[in-house]
Amino acid sequence: MGYDFDWVALQRAWPYLLQGLQMTALLVAASMAAGIGLGTLLAITRIFAPRPVAALVAGYVNLFRSIPLILTILWIYFLMPVVLRAVTGDPNLGVGPIYAALVAFVLAESAYYCEIIRAGIGSVRAGQMQAAQSLGMSPGQALRHVILPQAFRNMTPSLINQTIALLKDTSLVYVISLNDFLGAASKVGQRDGRVVEVYILVAVVYLVLCTAGAWWVTWLQRRKVAAAT
Repeated sequence: MGYDFDWVALQRAWPYLLQGLQMTALLVAASMAAGIGLGTLLAITRIFAPRPVAALVAGYVNLFRSIPLILTILWIYFLMPVVLRAVTGDPNLGVGPIYAALVAFVLAESAYYCEIIRAGIGSVRAGQMQAAQSLGMSPGQALRHVILPQAFRNMTPSLINQTIALLKDTSLVYVISLNDFLGAASKVGQRDGRVVEVYILVAVVYLVLCTAGAWWVTWLQRRKVAAAT
């Protein structure tokens, strides 16, 4: 006998699935914003700081780019409470799964964003800094008002690509029982015995979102090429 698809069950569960999708959106938005912010600081430090400090930042970046993201999530979820309890002396202190996930994503994604931003800063002509300073700007002002705006325009497609990867990576939070879109769909499928339907739905939603992001990247790249010609 063939499989009897029942999409009505998904319609009834859609409010719960929407809550999971909202959690996924929150993780992506917060991790992207904080990751780009921290990644920018790391990139600037790696480029302009003294060599020992730059080496520490390089070690941080290489560490979090080399270990699986799921391992980072587990580290934060299980080890952070131990550290906090040791520091505060409170044996009941814990870390909720959403905070553990956010910390893990920010730490990991900032390492990837750091390299993207570092390359973006490197793509700006070296004479821009000297020209800004000749106009009376300090190095910090030149970086903030001249270099970074140009760098972010150059690296926007790469930042979007990394954010698409972040969107897919959020599904890993199932290991700490956080109810993201995939987690909510899995619970619905197991509860109603409709695993095939929910996983097809999840695949379609991720496909639509990632395709839209990829199309945006292509459009930006074509626009950049058109502006340069």
